[in-house]
Amino acid sequence: MINNLLSLLTYENIYLAANWGVVPFWLLLIFFPHYQVTNFFVQSIIAPLLLATGYVYMSYLIFLDGNIFGGFELYNGLDGLYSMFSDEGFLLIFWLHFLSISLFAGAWIVRDSKKYFIPKIITIPSLILTYFSGPIGLVFYWFIRIFFAKKISFND
Repeated sequence: MINNLLSLLTYENIYLAANWGVVPFWLLLIFFPHYQVTNFFVQSIIAPLLLATGYVYMSYLIFLDGNIFGGFELYNGLDGLYSMFSDEGFLLIFWLHFLSISLFAGAWIVRDSKKYFIPKIITIPSLILTYFSGPIGLVFYWFIRIFFAKKISFND
């Protein structure tokens, strides 16, 4: 039975599961940001734990392939980065990393907007931008936050 399950854990299936798996978390953040169910699923360790499980499994597969040191090409310039991401395992690890960080940033935006009483309707564009482009959504939220917090803070 475990062999049947392992045969389903292909790179493509992990990618699809991770991509579609984060969508409900983002929908909770966008439409029900201050509800208990959102707090339980998104603001807790559940989402990062699920993504980390995929990350660890992918790391294990890369280790089994004997290509664990291929990641050091990351610091050899753009050609090294391109070479590293030509390997599906490393590309998928990067993608899981990106999904985790952007979901964490989205959860922080919701917590911070509650702290400064920023209306949900104003926070939604920041969350959508963060989902699609990470840092741009955070910067967009930061500009909105300035008006509600009535201060400019670079390290909150």
